Amino acid sequence: MRAADAAEKVTRKNPELLSPYRKELLGLLAEAKEQELRWHLAVMVPRLPLNCKERQLVISSLNSYLEDRSSIVKTFALQGLADLAENDLSIRTTVIEILREATRNGTPAMKARSRKLVRHREHL
Repeated sequence: MRAADAAEKVTRKNPELLSPYRKELLGLLAEAKEQELRWHLAVMVPRLPLNCKERQLVISSLNSYLEDRSSIVKTFALQGLADLAENDLSIRTTVIEILREATRNGTPAMKARSRKLVRHREHL
């Protein structure tokens, strides 16, 4: 958990540091059960350069994270989806709808993050 936290913080400004670990991170995203690891992966993995197949895997994993019992995992999954949608027009409309739904029916953390993300994405 501490390593994931450190990696997430460092790669906010230097996302290229994740690239050598792409395969491992994608595997962890799909398999991780620990909520602390899942929430860090949810925001780190969208920083990777992804091919089409990998992007679909990430979208699928993040959508499954929206069903997690942890509000933090769900909130960070929303952030990850929004980050992916920023550079992928094909999912932007769907992600904005997911965010709008979270503003209506999510946990307080999900509602707050979703409102912020929707405002930002609608101006792109």
